Amino acid sequence: MTSAGPWGIDDGYYDTAGDYHPTSKETAAALRRALGGQEGQASGSCILTARRGSGARIPPGELWLEQGGSLAVADSLPAEVPLGYHRLVGDGGDRLLVVSPGRCYLPADLRTWGWAIQAYALRSATSWGFGDLEDLAAFTAGARRQGAGITMINPLHAAPCKPRQQPSPYSPSSRCWRNPLYIAVHEVPGAGACGARLEELAAAGRALNSTRLIDRDAVLDLKRRALELIWERGVNDEAFDAYRRREGKLLESFATFMSLDEAHEGPPRTWPVAYRHPGSSSVARWRDAHAERVRFFAWEQWLLEQQLERASEHTGLLHDLAIGVDPDGADAWLFKDSFAAGVTVGAPPDAFNAEGQDWGVAAFNPEALRAAGYEPFIRSLRAALRGSGGLRIDHVMGLWRLFLIPAGGTPRDGAYVRYPAPELLDVLALESQRAGAYVVGEDLGTVEPGVREELARRHVMSYRLLWFEDTPPAEYPELALAALTNHDLPTVAGLWSGADVNAQRSMGLAPDEGFVEAVRTRLIERAGVSSEAQVTEVIGAAYRALAGAPSRILSAQLEDALGIEERVNQPGTSTERANWSSALPMTIEDMARTPLVNEVAAALQRGPQRKAR
Repeated sequence: MTSAGPWGIDDGYYDTAGDYHPTSKETAAALRRALGGQEGQASGSCILTARRGSGARIPPGELWLEQGGSLAVADSLPAEVPLGYHRLVGDGGDRLLVVSPGRCYLPADLRTWGWAIQAYALRSATSWGFGDLEDLAAFTAGARRQGAGITMINPLHAAPCKPRQQPSPYSPSSRCWRNPLYIAVHEVPGAGACGARLEELAAAGRALNSTRLIDRDAVLDLKRRALELIWERGVNDEAFDAYRRREGKLLESFATFMSLDEAHEGPPRTWPVAYRHPGSSSVARWRDAHAERVRFFAWEQWLLEQQLERASEHTGLLHDLAIGVDPDGADAWLFKDSFAAGVTVGAPPDAFNAEGQDWGVAAFNPEALRAAGYEPFIRSLRAALRGSGGLRIDHVMGLWRLFLIPAGGTPRDGAYVRYPAPELLDVLALESQRAGAYVVGEDLGTVEPGVREELARRHVMSYRLLWFEDTPPAEYPELALAALTNHDLPTVAGLWSGADVNAQRSMGLAPDEGFVEAVRTRLIERAGVSSEAQVTEVIGAAYRALAGAPSRILSAQLEDALGIEERVNQPGTSTERANWSSALPMTIEDMARTPLVNEVAAALQRGPQRKAR
């Protein structure tokens, strides 16, 4: 670990080969500007965190409780203070006091398995070219019959409402709201009364199923027209009104953003200045003048919540929280003052990617986030945890530090910036306990010493992939989710046949031949197969080997069970291939009759399963 200077900027980092790379003066200066300062130290503390019952020392004052009422504080946390977000008012000013359980929710009897899927890739006979929440419900019902306790899904985060949809679910417009492409139109109240006009749109939607390539813009156009058709007939539902009241200002602001975004050609940075900040009087006047359209966008979110609740009735859903957001998206506008301007998140050059990576997403400004009482982080967690069995946090090391790249630079010009991990982990633990949902931290890649140990102490499960592990599954940690591969890595079929390496070469990439050979050798040893084995034999044997892991959760990639050779996403590419845009080659109805799907499910059975929540 290297020391962090002002604003939490590390003075350098060690790469995966152990070589040290100092932070240049130019990079440090650019990051200081992005974080809002020129000289001196970052702002002082406005947040306190404490464990309930710890008797932690805190400044004297009046403690105003989240649930109402107050307590006098002398010099330590009273034992009777409940978990929650409280206000401590004293000589030091008005501070947020987060009283946390310190550890995330983790059922003592959690021991289950499930499928890892891309929800958008699921299709049924009624799909509109894109897997919707009714398709997800049908899939989870089938998974439950196979004995699964969870279904691990890609982020359902909201995307912009305009064409040229961003295909990656990890570059969302908002992590606080969801993508209306997942709405099952035929399940919307009032859809049945729309007759032939709606059926015409539905037929055009079903026609999109004729190709595996997903056309998000076409789906958006059809679904938006269909939803507007239903909306025009009138929506008067007390449950919807109650939802709007419960979600309050943030929902109204998001819906206002959607209305503004729809009406303007470019991103928010090109809008008239008066509309670039959510708190401006011009934005308030826009919201009033376009109240019906704002209400429509709020209604879409209500439909998503209703349908997602039904989709989670069969197995627990393990949701995914992206590491950042689109710099031109809703969250960067809603929480404008909490994001670092002019930088993006990525990864430094390493043995697997000589040029490093720029993921193109915006990151929180650590001090501004603290000054906001962690509200943007809290709201993102709550959205992802709502109705879930658990939450996977992408690149969980980002709670400690993120590799930030100044605008106009390359990953070689980036540096690590520190985040207040103890406070973020306390907030995560509180939200996890409140939701009754466990947490998995995606801890792949370069992990600093002590991080995995602290995650374990906090009851955050590790994420272990056979592709990367030197030890056999029987030696994996118990507090983990174990799998063979994931969406960014080769499928078993792609690795075994060589199709993945060939695909990389065809895109002008230089595959890491040493890594591929090492993983293939590992697969032969772990699965106990010969190098000449048929791919279906290898897939079945590999998952039987994975079943020997003592880890709390086992996960099977659905693409493996379908024998698919292409990976979901090829890191380092954009126009070279259609990442995140391939539907599965068969319908949900046909999957249940596929022998390899049932063989993998049988391999991972761990006795009687309950819904993992």
